[in-house]
Amino acid sequence: MTDTLLPNGIKDSGGERNYFRKGCNPFAQTGRSKLQNKRASLNQQIIKQMRIRAGAENLLKATSNNKVKEMVLLELSYVNSNLQLLMGQLEGLNSSVDVYQNTQDTANIPLIALGLKETKEVDFSTHFKDFILQHYSEDGNSYEEEIADLMDLRQACRTPSRNDAGVELLAKYFSHLPLIESRFFSPTHHTGIFFTWYDSFTGVPVCQQNLSLEKASIFFNMAALYSQIGTRSDRQTITGLEEAIASFQIAAGTLNQLKETYTHTPSYDLSPAMLSMLIRLMLAQAQECLFEKIALPGIRNQFCPLMKMAQEAAKVTEIYDQVHQSMIQMPIKDNVPLFWSTMAQIKTNHYRSMAHFFVASALLDHQLGPNDDEDQQEKTLSQVYDNIPEGRTPLDILKKQDERQCVGKAHIRRAIQGHEEALRIYGLCPSLNSLELLHGILKASHQRSLNKYSENEKEDEFPDYTEAPDIVPKTEHKAEMEVPTTTKVKVADFFQRLGPLSVFSSKQRWTAPRTVRVKPEDRDVGFNLKGDAPVQVVSLDPLCPAAADGLKEGDYIVAVGETDCKWLGVTEVLRLLRDAKDEEIEMQVVTMMDSMSSKLTKKSSFLSWGLKNKLKSASTLSLPTDDHSGSLPWNKPCPTFPSSSSYNNDSALY
Repeated sequence: MTDTLLPNGIKDSGGERNYFRKGCNPFAQTGRSKLQNKRASLNQQIIKQMRIRAGAENLLKATSNNKVKEMVLLELSYVNSNLQLLMGQLEGLNSSVDVYQNTQDTANIPLIALGLKETKEVDFSTHFKDFILQHYSEDGNSYEEEIADLMDLRQACRTPSRNDAGVELLAKYFSHLPLIESRFFSPTHHTGIFFTWYDSFTGVPVCQQNLSLEKASIFFNMAALYSQIGTRSDRQTITGLEEAIASFQIAAGTLNQLKETYTHTPSYDLSPAMLSMLIRLMLAQAQECLFEKIALPGIRNQFCPLMKMAQEAAKVTEIYDQVHQSMIQMPIKDNVPLFWSTMAQIKTNHYRSMAHFFVASALLDHQLGPNDDEDQQEKTLSQVYDNIPEGRTPLDILKKQDERQCVGKAHIRRAIQGHEEALRIYGLCPSLNSLELLHGILKASHQRSLNKYSENEKEDEFPDYTEAPDIVPKTEHKAEMEVPTTTKVKVADFFQRLGPLSVFSSKQRWTAPRTVRVKPEDRDVGFNLKGDAPVQVVSLDPLCPAAADGLKEGDYIVAVGETDCKWLGVTEVLRLLRDAKDEEIEMQVVTMMDSMSSKLTKKSSFLSWGLKNKLKSASTLSLPTDDHSGSLPWNKPCPTFPSSSSYNNDSALY
């Protein structure tokens, strides 16, 4: 097998099971891998219950016996109850975001990572061997190693490591899929291979024979892996935050490319509506990390920097509000974990409160002094508001002490209300009870706002019911989708021994290889060669021995003697024929059966018919001067023929 490494801590005893591919570790017992194992087990239980339910429903339709109907209805009630319990457990697993976080994070709100789609094992061996024998007329058993490499690669993709090597592993398998599709998946012939993938949210299995589901699911897992890399990043450092930002942006770009490329996938987690929501979620988390990156070095306690941070926080609020609104729409609401929509709602309130806190701090803690830039502060304040409270102007708020205090306290009241709402929502979601860190952050933010309000409250002051205006969201660093650069990597075709993909693919049809014996007469075999890997017979003399033995114009030479010629050009094949010492040379040739190929061959024969008569009377030697055309007989001139593309216009899928 290729591209393998020994796992850490495991001694090599010589067996094939003691290594794994680079980018995966099936032996790792991390929290994330345990979570995936639980998800896989739940998926199996869900599919079992769904099969029982389908059988019971069919029996209910078929029977007319009332007693049987009562028993079936009772069974259906049990099955539906079990399904609801299993779906609830799966939702709980999707809500377990703590296992995806960085273990050193102690002051950051948790982020949401996508779980990997689970799949069942696929055995390519029998089907591919049969197809190689039937379609390519070769012994399928001779390709056991290549098939095993492919199966090992797919198996490794079920447990990718949470780093760039894991992403590259998925990209490697994804790049192999178009090659596999071209080799073995004919549009007119079903291979009998079924690919089963489970919905990452509901656990419902989806099964297809074509590779569209396989490609889309691997693509989804690449996005999921990027999201897991983002949540794992150390957000206490600039480098870690930059890694998280890039990961979430690439995850969004990968999901967007998935949505635009695979538009008819039967799995709901791959539907356009669900993918659109996930794209917004990834961009929202990237924007959140951008805000944390700006705040990490510290926020200057000055009027303009505080106003700037208020608008940055308002931008995070705006995006999370859009995420929450998309999550509560039907049917997404029924498939997304309640934990997710609750987290989006909490963050919407939390960052809105932070924005109001920053504005309040700027107004209450920084009075307009003689050395301050009045015009700059007025411009900044006017940009923060869309609608200023009636009867006030930005300059009035800045210059008048009572107005400044009134508006500042109104903002701090909105901050307190927002934090209280976030804490209330936190208490309503049981899945959040385990996230004590989140509860601590929300309580600390709430207490900070309360302290700010108490610092500026006077005992003899009358209650003020001024409503603080909304803050205009604005950012200098907007999160954008990034086009993934590693979705495809350069790979070597596992089955390149079958021949060039442009000719030897599942779309092409040809006869089984047949032996043609060539007897040179004065080093003249009576035909010319054209093309480049594999070469094609053109300008065949109908009176030569090879034609009498069954050689036809348009035939591809696949072997000369014991040498495979599928990947050899004209020059190499000429050399093999020229170096043959026997009087009789054996060649293996195949004939294309496609209608287009036969038409082109007939056209080529018609164009070269007049040249063949001249070849018989020629006595000069003319050897080929390049690798794309050549003549054999050696004692006859080589005419000019159309390029090799004229004989095969079928292009590879990849």
